[in-house]
Amino acid sequence: MTYEELQRNPTIRAYISRADESLRALGYTEHSFAHVTHVAETAGYILSTMGYDAHLIELAKIAGYLHDIGNLVNRVEHSQSGAVMAFQILNGMHFPAEDVATIVTAIGNHDEGTGVPVNAIAAALILADKADVRRSRVRNQDTTTFDIHDRVNYSVTKSQLKINEDRTLVKLKLSVDMHFGSVMDYFEIFMQRMILCRKAAEKLGLQFKLIINEQQLV
Repeated sequence: MTYEELQRNPTIRAYISRADESLRALGYTEHSFAHVTHVAETAGYILSTMGYDAHLIELAKIAGYLHDIGNLVNRVEHSQSGAVMAFQILNGMHFPAEDVATIVTAIGNHDEGTGVPVNAIAAALILADKADVRRSRVRNQDTTTFDIHDRVNYSVTKSQLKINEDRTLVKLKLSVDMHFGSVMDYFEIFMQRMILCRKAAEKLGLQFKLIINEQQLV
């Protein structure tokens, strides 16, 4: 089964949708099809740009699409529960054991609490996931009741992850509207994520740079 076929699979779509419903009830930002598709495509872009073969790029997209299904079980340790779910799903679809192992490893290591970029796909997934910061992920439309996660995501009017032509540097460039959030807000909740991004970039032979409003911060 290809990444495109996986996107149309009704079982997987149900799991993604219901996982996002749980996060909506908990007050989290959007983790539905827009997020997982963005993560999948970005992970594919990263490995494609770095010269990895088409098969690994396909696995990275699949890992990206499935990476948040563990939120269906609970937000706590969702990367591990998602990995177990992905194992069951892909094994049931008769994916080759090597491919299942690679995808499950990446999903189980994408969260900043316990994750480690143990392989190239895990590294690409980490970078793609943590780079998806944008205003449209905020569900709460009442700016007076924003929590820090709402403020940070809503304040980002533009987000771009790019690898340079020499394939030595990956930059996460953010345009931040300071009316809704500050750079300190961003670092309060994203410092661990940015440290993991740096480790992920290093796994791919890259340096990681964070640039906010044209100023390099990391």
